Amino acid sequence: MTAHIDTQRWKTDFFDIFNETFEKVNGIYLDKGTSLFETLATVSAEEASRPIARECASIAAQVNHVRYYLEVLCAYTRGQPPASLDWPGSWQQVTTVSPAEWDAQRQQLYDTYQQTRALFENLEDWNAEDQVGGALAIVVHTAYHLGEIRQGLGVLRG
Repeated sequence: MTAHIDTQRWKTDFFDIFNETFEKVNGIYLDKGTSLFETLATVSAEEASRPIARECASIAAQVNHVRYYLEVLCAYTRGQPPASLDWPGSWQQVTTVSPAEWDAQRQQLYDTYQQTRALFENLEDWNAEDQVGGALAIVVHTAYHLGEIRQGLGVLRG
């Protein structure tokens, strides 16, 4: 007999972790004030534009890459994979930002996050091929880059 996970239980637990990763820490796995958007709110355009090291991306590049990743995974979740992917471009399109560009970039990420959230909130069939794996990949991938950003800030701020 195959055991099934209750969809409502899955969604509740998933969104607790999803929210903590992006918006506000509730003590599941992050320290207070360290979610992605809480962290990015403390970053200046100057800090976002500085590469952490010679071979490392800037925070602005990290943010652009996370936004792109969300867009790609959402397309797969909707069953509409992109015709082509540009992973290198997701790193190279944005490397330095002015204060206005930094505000716009953070807003674009937030808007993409809201679209991602709405997609998963309205998903009725979590048993389709890419649903659970895609949702988990978004959280894990974003948490990885959140760690990169927070480590980078530690270096930049000395």
